Amino acid sequence: MAKAKPLELSSKDHEWLETIVRTRTLQAQVVTRARILLLKEAGDSVDVIAEKVDLNRNSVLLCLKKYKAGGVENAIYDAPGRGRNAQITDDEKAWIINVACQKPKEYGYAAETWTYAKLTEHINKTAENAGYTRLSTITKTSIKNILDAAKIKPFRIQYYCENRDPEFESKMHQVLYVYKQIEMLFDENGELYIPAGEQDIHTVSYDEKPGIQAIAPTAPDLPPDKNHETIKRDYEYKRLGTISLLAAIDLLTGEAIPLVRDTHKSDDFIDFLKILNERYPQGDTIQVILDNHTVHTCKKVQQFLATMPGRFVFIFTPKHGSWLNMIEGFFGKMTRQMLRGIRVSTKQELVDRIYKYFDEVNETPVVYHWKYKMDEFGQSVGIAN
Repeated sequence: MAKAKPLELSSKDHEWLETIVRTRTLQAQVVTRARILLLKEAGDSVDVIAEKVDLNRNSVLLCLKKYKAGGVENAIYDAPGRGRNAQITDDEKAWIINVACQKPKEYGYAAETWTYAKLTEHINKTAENAGYTRLSTITKTSIKNILDAAKIKPFRIQYYCENRDPEFESKMHQVLYVYKQIEMLFDENGELYIPAGEQDIHTVSYDEKPGIQAIAPTAPDLPPDKNHETIKRDYEYKRLGTISLLAAIDLLTGEAIPLVRDTHKSDDFIDFLKILNERYPQGDTIQVILDNHTVHTCKKVQQFLATMPGRFVFIFTPKHGSWLNMIEGFFGKMTRQMLRGIRVSTKQELVDRIYKYFDEVNETPVVYHWKYKMDEFGQSVGIAN
């Protein structure tokens, strides 16, 4: 008599079937069918299996036939409409989603975020104790489909900025109020009603861009040619140090004002204020829109400002509200146009090229106007265009 041919199961399917057999609260027929597949894997004949599970021969053959047609899950569960339980209840789905929305570390794992494999493993292991026995055999694909339907992606992280400034709204209101006042100084053609030189209040948007790296190539760049569409550059490079850019843009004229230093300490900031002081007529007011960096409010700066009372007015953006400062857009444009991919032979070359960039910008200055919801803001404070 020929020896029965054993069923070949993957290690994953074998472990899943073993889990089903050990689970005491599953339907008896599900456990029985799992035993059939395991016994067949061990090499038992159909008749031997039928005797061990107390079923007739045809029931065993049907289970094996369903396995060959659709795999393990097809073999142990009935098709819809033939006595099979509802696939997964709303309560079970809610429990899966709740687990997925917790970090793995909350369950004693080292990982920061779930993978589908790890989430499935955890749910299979803990479902019975949580009262969701059916889920002890749920597959990774089913869990993925449930999370996709709920638009939950527990393996991804999106960053946001927490609002930690209790005065955010009032500070934002103050900055936008200044922008609105400046907007009202221009006619529909973009011309100032009063020439910039005749204004007695000058507003600049100021910030620092620290840590600009001076990077030197280790080999000359190769220009594009008939065989290469792009500039070719050696991967290796040499670091020459970093510099800090202190800069402002005049919101009436669009002119950009730079100061390049190795640091951006209080002395550097005071030197920049001195540049502004020399730039504008004495007796005029200089409004400076800037962030809440400690350098801007330190004792040394306060002592400097006290030597010329009324000359400078600081308008602070809210904490984590740097997007309200218009020079941020200028810095972004500068990075795209000039700093990205820059290579220099010395740190001084980088300094010179930054000043050269500002000279080029100031040949045809662009006046920046804040646009985001400005009409709504003007209505809210009763300012007409």
